[in-house]
Amino acid sequence: MFLVIRVPKSKFYTTPFTTVPRIAIANSISFSFTSISTNSFNIKSHKSLLFHHLKNRTLDEARAVFDQIPSPHVSLYTIMLHAYAHNHRLREAIHLFRQIPSKDVVSWNSMIKGCINCGDFVTARKLFEEMPHRTVVSWTTLIDGLLSLGNVEEAEALFWAMDPLDRDVAAWNAMIHGYFSNGRVDDALRLFRGMPSRDVISWSSMVGGLDHNGKSEQALVIFRDMVASGERLSSVGLVCGLSAAAKISALRVGIQIHCSVLKLGYWCFDEFLSASLVTFYGCCKQMEAACRVFGEAVCKNVVVWTALVTGYGFNDKHQEALEVFGEMMRIGVAPNESSFTSALNSCCGLDDLEKGKGIHAVVVKVGLESGGYVGGSLVVMYSKCGYVTDAVYVFKGIKEKSLVSWNTVIVGCAQHGCGMWALALYNQMLREKVDPDGITLTGLLSACSRSGMLQKARCFFRYFGQKKTVTLTIEHYASMVDVLGRCGELEEAEALVMSMPMKANSMVWMALLSACRKHSNLDVAERAANQIFEMEPGCSAAYVLLSNLYASSSRWAEVACIRRKMKHKGVVKQPGSSWLTLKGRKHEFLSADRSHPLTGKIYQKLDWLGVKLKELGYVPDQQFALHDVETEQKEEMLSYHSERLAIAFGLLSTVEGSTITVMKNLRVCGDCHSATKLMAKIVHREIVVRDSSRFHHFKNGICSCGDYW
Repeated sequence: MFLVIRVPKSKFYTTPFTTVPRIAIANSISFSFTSISTNSFNIKSHKSLLFHHLKNRTLDEARAVFDQIPSPHVSLYTIMLHAYAHNHRLREAIHLFRQIPSKDVVSWNSMIKGCINCGDFVTARKLFEEMPHRTVVSWTTLIDGLLSLGNVEEAEALFWAMDPLDRDVAAWNAMIHGYFSNGRVDDALRLFRGMPSRDVISWSSMVGGLDHNGKSEQALVIFRDMVASGERLSSVGLVCGLSAAAKISALRVGIQIHCSVLKLGYWCFDEFLSASLVTFYGCCKQMEAACRVFGEAVCKNVVVWTALVTGYGFNDKHQEALEVFGEMMRIGVAPNESSFTSALNSCCGLDDLEKGKGIHAVVVKVGLESGGYVGGSLVVMYSKCGYVTDAVYVFKGIKEKSLVSWNTVIVGCAQHGCGMWALALYNQMLREKVDPDGITLTGLLSACSRSGMLQKARCFFRYFGQKKTVTLTIEHYASMVDVLGRCGELEEAEALVMSMPMKANSMVWMALLSACRKHSNLDVAERAANQIFEMEPGCSAAYVLLSNLYASSSRWAEVACIRRKMKHKGVVKQPGSSWLTLKGRKHEFLSADRSHPLTGKIYQKLDWLGVKLKELGYVPDQQFALHDVETEQKEEMLSYHSERLAIAFGLLSTVEGSTITVMKNLRVCGDCHSATKLMAKIVHREIVVRDSSRFHHFKNGICSCGDYW
């Protein structure tokens, strides 16, 4: 662009004030161009400085630079509005918005969006009403805001109030997404069927929304219809299809989607598709295929690595999961929250506290220990590995505690028999205005059951039964039966089973049968066992419980009859085993086991402990020797139960004074419970035993359960 200035040929240029030579005119023109150039340079410099401050989030400095720009363009105003809203400084954003001399539609939409993001929907709606010319973006922004707040009806009214010519496919997609986000699946389906036109986002939203709302089979039907419609498959649509196939283990469908991925050429560089394929094959128990996909992926980011770690964990290959996690760390791929969560879950699967602590150290180093997901996984890991105090400590450090976080720590305390801790956390949860759900009730009933708090359990069961947001499930009834049974209220427990609004399953009757074993009530036990045998003829646990109940009453004829029935029906008793994990290796023991390399030393240690136990007045309780043999044989059988072998090995293999943590697949017998209390006193150590019911913390001759389990 050229600026043309015409100068008269005469020697002098006459003005109303004076006569100026041509040289002066030339100088003035030169000066004028210099001023324009300098001014333009200053504006560019200010803009550059403004963007620098916004990039570095120094908003006040950015505003100071903005105020120095003469007559800033509306686009610069809009940038500042966005920055203010992003930093939740809404009042300043609104004040600046009112100062814009000539607002365009982008500035209006940005201000409305900023108000919604800051939670001020009243102002957003007011601005929308003031807006002189609304576009489809304006309508869609407001509709999205309403749906995000759960105001579905108001969003619907606004959607249908739009001019049909302005209601483009993006607006329809926004409503579909909002319906699914609020659990309105039928409304989303109805709207989808009524769409005048659809794009790939419409189809993908339907597949993903149905899958997210637990309707994965229906999601795959929609995915098939999308393919049949001729719509070009996007990577997002393929990811949604794979997710749905993974959740219902639809191997054949997933393989077909995999073929489409290869055919369309998305495979080479799309990390999310690679991760989805790894996850899919992992969920379908096809880890070889998952590893092959992982190996062939060109780009392996943290999402792809995490998918492989999670896949191994899902298939109970926890050692391999931790090896992959370690390799990922070694090559410099920084783990994210999902990576840490999957790795910690595998530590739980291995009962490996040492590796869990190592991962916790890395979590602290990268600053993720206060996050809800990782923090919750740490709570679970410490709880399952026997360290409930550490679990509660980690929980207190979580900044934003979700309902899942509260439920996790309450259930953890319940497993350890810390009933009062669980109730205190529940009260704190209510003070934080977090609404409990059905899982909360399960944790509270479990805490009451393990601590003998019958009246509190009755209050909780009654209160949640009247709560509209919680529906009592069969699991809740089983928990309440367990509470009543443990407290000796067997008749009330049986009456509750008979009055349930749904048909009692084997889990409910097993809770009652277990209580009968504790209180030696054969009449109720036989009725409960018969109910279980009708539902599950091959339930070995019911046969064993009833057999043990007969044996403890010395009714050996009935014991022999049950054993014949088990043999005839091919029912095999699960062998009792105990184990502990040291330096990443699992050491497992059966009753009277002599397969361990340190067997000689283990039995020597047990014999030494046996002498010390007798010195403290310990007498074996032979009612727990559930075989019709001589007294000496009964005592020997009790002395070499699997948990005692594991404890002896732990005493030999760990540092003096350290805690020994033993896991057991069945419940601890009463005699071993009494002996372990004294063992802890003899060796001056804390011994933690996790059985199939709860954790027992033995220390100084007492147990955390208070002999109530």
